[in-house]
Amino acid sequence: MDTRFGRLQLVLIPLALLLLAAAGCGGSHQQPVLKVGGIPDQDASRLARRYQGFADYLSRQLGVQVQYVPSVDYAAVVTAFTQGGLQLAFFGGLTGVQARMQNPGAQAIAQRENDARFHSRFIVRAGLPISSLEDLKAQASTLTITFGSESSTSGHLMPRYFLSRAGINPDKDFKTLPNFSGSHDLTWQLVQSGSFDVGALNEDVWARAVREAKVDPTKVREFYTTPAYFDYHWLVRGDLDRVFGAGFSKRVQDTLLALNPQEHGQILELFSTGKFIETNNDNYRAIEEVARNLGMVR
Repeated sequence: MDTRFGRLQLVLIPLALLLLAAAGCGGSHQQPVLKVGGIPDQDASRLARRYQGFADYLSRQLGVQVQYVPSVDYAAVVTAFTQGGLQLAFFGGLTGVQARMQNPGAQAIAQRENDARFHSRFIVRAGLPISSLEDLKAQASTLTITFGSESSTSGHLMPRYFLSRAGINPDKDFKTLPNFSGSHDLTWQLVQSGSFDVGALNEDVWARAVREAKVDPTKVREFYTTPAYFDYHWLVRGDLDRVFGAGFSKRVQDTLLALNPQEHGQILELFSTGKFIETNNDNYRAIEEVARNLGMVR
C-alpha cells in the first residue's frame, strides 16, 4: 500500500508541476490590449462617455480588449502615442502632425465627414462693436484674447494663422499676451464671463453650446468664421499590425467606417458627426506647413 502511494506521488507531483508551468506560459502570452485615447478638447465627463462607449464597440467588433486612456492635456496624448501608451488616437490636425513626426509609420485612417471642411469661430463679448477681423485689428490694443489649448488646431493654430493674414500679431497687438484656456468649452465660458474680450474655438463645440442654450447671447456672440481646413482624424501607430496581427489596422479602419446613426447614434453624436470617412496623411500637409511657418513644429 505504501509502495503504491509512493508511486502515485511520483506520477502526480511532476504532473502538477507541468500544469503549473503551462499555466505560467499561458499567462505570459496574454492577448495585447488595444489602448485608445484622444485630445482632451472639451468637458471631461463628455469625453469619458464618448470613449467608453466607443471602446466597448471596438472591443465587440475586433474581438480584443480595448481600454480608454484619458490624458491631462494635448501634449500628453502625443507623448503617449509616441511611446506606445496609445495605439489608436483621435487627434486634431496639429497634434496628429506632431504625433506622426515622432512615429513616422503612423497612419491617418479615418476622419469625421465634416473634418475635410472644418472651421474655427471667433467670439466676442456682446457689447463690443466688432463684426470682422478688420474691426478686431483696429481695436486690438484695447482687447484681451483667449485661445484654447496651445496645441489645438481649431482653437489656436488656424485662428492664429487667419489673424496673421489679417495683419494681427496675437503676441504683440492685443492689450496682453494671449491666454490659453486648455479646452474649447472653457474658451467661450471665459468670454461669456467677461474674463476675456475675444476667443477662438472649435465650431462644433460652439454650435452645441448655442444649440443647448448654454450660451447667453446677451453676453457673448460669434463675429467671424474662418475659411475651411482639414482637422480631426484617427491615427494608428505604425507597429499596430505587428502587435495585433497582419491586417489589423485595416480592420480598425473598417470598424470606424461601419459606425452608422441607426445602430451607433450615441457614439456618433458624442463625436459630433453622422459618420466617419477615409482619410490619409497627405490631407494634413497644409496643417504641417502652417505650423512650420508659425514656428509651432520643426
